[in-house]
Amino acid sequence: MNIYREITPLKSPDVFVVLDSVCNGFDYPIHNHPEYELNLVAGMSGTRVVGDSTERYVDYDLVLLGPYLYHKWDGDQQLQESGTPYRVITIQFAMDLFSGGQLFQKERFSNIRKLLRDSSRGIKFHGNTFEEAMRIMVNLTEDKGFTNIIEFLQLLDLLSQSSESTYLASAGFSPQAPRSENNRIQVAYGYILKHFTEPGLKIGGVAGLLNMSDSAFSHFFQKYAFRSFTQFLVDVRIGHACKLLLNTDETINQISFKSGFNNLANFNRLFKKYRICTPVEFRRRHLDKNDFDWTKQVTPWQFLPGKAQGLEAIKPVSYSTRLVHL
Repeated sequence: MNIYREITPLKSPDVFVVLDSVCNGFDYPIHNHPEYELNLVAGMSGTRVVGDSTERYVDYDLVLLGPYLYHKWDGDQQLQESGTPYRVITIQFAMDLFSGGQLFQKERFSNIRKLLRDSSRGIKFHGNTFEEAMRIMVNLTEDKGFTNIIEFLQLLDLLSQSSESTYLASAGFSPQAPRSENNRIQVAYGYILKHFTEPGLKIGGVAGLLNMSDSAFSHFFQKYAFRSFTQFLVDVRIGHACKLLLNTDETINQISFKSGFNNLANFNRLFKKYRICTPVEFRRRHLDKNDFDWTKQVTPWQFLPGKAQGLEAIKPVSYSTRLVHL
C-alpha cells in the first residue's frame, strides 16, 4: 500500500498549529507525518483508518496519533451532500516538543510523556473526556497569545489522566514494549516482542527467563498486561501480519510464517476471529481505501508519494483550511 507523507504547516517557531476546517471534505489519501496529531471530527459520521484499525465513527470522533502512524478519515457522502454542517479541528506538534530541556522532564509532565509514548497505537477518547477536550480545542482555534499554550498543556494533561480511552492499532502493528514501572514485566514484554515471530515461543520460555513457574507467571502477566500471555502473543502476531499485508506484496502463506504462526489454517482462523475478515479481504479493503483522485487535491505538494519522501520537502504555498500558528 502506498503511504503518502503529509507536509504539515508546522514551522520551527511554533509550539503547535491548529487547523480549523468547516464542511471542507475529506479528499486526502492515507498518509502519515513525523508530527503528533490530535484530530477532532464533529457533526459527521464515516470510517476511520488508523494503522491496522478500520472502524466506523458516528457523529463525533477524537483521536491522538503518534508520529508516522498512518491514518485517514472518510465522511459519509450522503451526509456531506445533504449540507449537514460539520467541523474538523486538528492540532499538530513536533515529535521532540516534550523530549528536550529540563522543564518537560520534570515529574509533573510524566503523564503527558506516557500519553505521547502510548499514542504510537492511536488513542480514541470518549465520554466526559471527549466533551471537555472538544471545548478546549474549539477555544484553541482563536489566537489568544500565551493563554493558548496554557490551554494546550491543560488539554494534554486532561487526556493523559483519562480512563475514557481506547487503543486503535494493535500492539504488534508497531511492536514497542508497553511501558510499566515493573521491571520484570518490561523484561517479559521485551522478550515476547523480540521472539514473537518464532512459532516455538511458549509461556515456559518467558516464565523461565524470570525464574517463575508457568502458573505464577501466568497470573503475574495477567495482572500487569490485563490479558493472558496467549492473548497478548496473538495480538502481537496478528498486528505484525496486518503490517505485512499492507506494506508488502508477500503471499498470505509467507506472512503467516513471518508472523510466528505454525500453519496457514491456524493463521486464517485466528485472523478472521480478531479482524472479522480473512487476510485477503483485509488487504483488499485497505487497498480500496487507498484509492485517491489526485485531480481533487486542492493543495499541491501537501502530500508526497513514497518515492518523493526522500526529497527536500516542498511546503504548500497555502492550505485549504484556516491555520493558527501558536
